[in-house]
Amino acid sequence: MFFTPIKYNEPVFRPPAEAQSVIIQATLGCSWNKCAFCEMYTSKKFTVRSFDTIKPEIIQLAQSFPKAKKFFLADGNAFVLSPDKLLPVLTAINHQFERAQRISSYALPKDILSKSEKELKALRALGLKLLYVGIETGDDELLKRVNKGETFDTTVNGIQKAHDAGIDTSIMIINGLGGRKYSRQYALRSADIINRLQPKFLSTLTLSMPFGQKHFQHHFKGDYQQQTVKELFEELLLFIRHLDVDNVIYRSDHVSNNLVLKGVFAKDKEQIISQLKNAINTTPDNIYPSTLAIL
Repeated sequence: MFFTPIKYNEPVFRPPAEAQSVIIQATLGCSWNKCAFCEMYTSKKFTVRSFDTIKPEIIQLAQSFPKAKKFFLADGNAFVLSPDKLLPVLTAINHQFERAQRISSYALPKDILSKSEKELKALRALGLKLLYVGIETGDDELLKRVNKGETFDTTVNGIQKAHDAGIDTSIMIINGLGGRKYSRQYALRSADIINRLQPKFLSTLTLSMPFGQKHFQHHFKGDYQQQTVKELFEELLLFIRHLDVDNVIYRSDHVSNNLVLKGVFAKDKEQIISQLKNAINTTPDNIYPSTLAIL
C-alpha cells in the first residue's frame, strides 16, 4: 500500500510479508521495548489507541480499499490488548470489509498466555488467524542476556496455546544474537524449540546494531564477540541441520540477511544446506556484516 487515506503515527512497524495488507494501528510502539537488540521503538511511547479513534479509520480504509482481504494490527505487539479491546476492532474490520480473510498481529508469548482458550478461539472466529512471534532463540541463557522477558517454556506454552486455538504462527529468530561465544548453544537450542513448535512460517533475521557494537554490548549481559559473515553462515547451517520439521515455510530474505534463502522444510532442506555450504566456501574469513540501521 502506498496511498494512505488516513494519517498514521510514523514510523509504522509491520512484517515484510504484510506489505500489501491494510494496516490498522491498534497500538503505538511496543509494550515491552526492553530487548537489548531492538531499537525499533525508541521513538515511540507505548500507547493503546481507543476504539473510538480506530473505528473511523477502519471506515475510511474500507472506502479506499473495499476489496482488501488481509489486515495487520500494528504496531509492535497489538496482541497485548485484552479480548475486550481486540474484539470490537476485529468486528469492525469484518463489518466494513466484505472480503476480509485474515487478520494478523505481532505477539509476545506472554500476551497469548494471558488469554483463555475460549478467548483465543473467539478471536480466531473473527479472523485473527496469524500471529508473528519474534522468539529470537530457544536458549534460556541468551534470552536472559538480551532481556527478552521470555523463556523456552513460556515461549513453547504460549505458541502452543495459539496453535491449539487454531491460530497459525510465523516465528522469527535472530542469527548472530549471542555472538561467537554463544553461537553453538544458540543454534542447537533454537533448533530444539522450532522442532517443538512446528510453526507454519519460520524466518531467520540477522542481528543488526544500528547504534553500533558498543551500544549493543552495553545492553547485552555477557561477553559479546561479533561474528564474521562466514561465522554467521556456519551458525545458520548448524541450526538448519538440526531442524526436524515438516511443511514449514522458510524465509531468510530480510534486509538484514547476508544471503537470501527460501524453501519449505523438510522438502528443501538439502538444497538450502547446499546453498549455505557454497556461501561458506566462497566468503572471505574477515568480512563482517554491516551495522547500518535496519528497520
